[in-house]
Amino acid sequence: MTTDKSPQDGPTEAPKLTLLHGHNIPRLGLGTWPLLGEECENSVRNALHAGYQLIDTAFAYRNEDAVGRAVREAGIPREELFISSKFNKESHSVDGVQRAYDDSLNNLGLDYLDMFLCHWPVPAQDKYVEAWKGLVKLLEQGRVKAIGVSNFKPAHLSRIIDATGVIPDVNQIQLSPDLARLAPRAVHNDLGILTESWSPLGRESGLRDNPTVTGIAARHHKTAAQVLLRWHVQQDLVPIPQASNPVWISENMSIFDFALTASEMQAMSALDRGENAARDSDLPENGH
Repeated sequence: MTTDKSPQDGPTEAPKLTLLHGHNIPRLGLGTWPLLGEECENSVRNALHAGYQLIDTAFAYRNEDAVGRAVREAGIPREELFISSKFNKESHSVDGVQRAYDDSLNNLGLDYLDMFLCHWPVPAQDKYVEAWKGLVKLLEQGRVKAIGVSNFKPAHLSRIIDATGVIPDVNQIQLSPDLARLAPRAVHNDLGILTESWSPLGRESGLRDNPTVTGIAARHHKTAAQVLLRWHVQQDLVPIPQASNPVWISENMSIFDFALTASEMQAMSALDRGENAARDSDLPENGH
């Protein structure tokens, strides 16, 4: 992975990282769960106007139509954007992934996705290897520019790579300073997989009110959310925070004009609660 330089005219656009299969992904994106309808559409529109290029959605979110409307009406050339979606467990077959891709394109009203992901491995169903083969076929057909997975553990990754010889561009996992996910990230780094962070600000964990975080934020004259997101990008993680408030959307993009010190990074990493605190994708109740 190589890092592009940040724009010289200020933090109006996220710099990019290069994925295994050659596509470039912005270093910060907008998450859209659980936004629906007009609220989702407004959030995406505001984000695009604030300089976001990466927008993350999923079939399970039931908002691909709203995301698509905002993208189509934004007046931004499609090739400047990076639109990503994910498919559900009922599509875990080679042909199922093809149909799921077509369904997502129809919902979004777009000609192609930049990235398509398997949302959860759902090991109890034991069809995620076939799902991965379907994604590989889409990539080989040139229908999508990057393929990946979400919530896959190292053991799941080993199975799909052994079965196909193809390594995912991305694994999107629950990740924040208090869920640092060091073990899976080490595997990702060894394989060249980019780690994308969902719930990067911590969900209901009080991270934004943590004294360590607020103290660092005060020193940099930044918000707690900006400091948390900066922790991600300084490690070449790609966070996708969800926001509907236009002020928060704009603030979240303004993280490329400062840097955390090594001691500040270490202090935030010390908040890690360990791997067992994250959602376990091997459990039957976890997964779409």
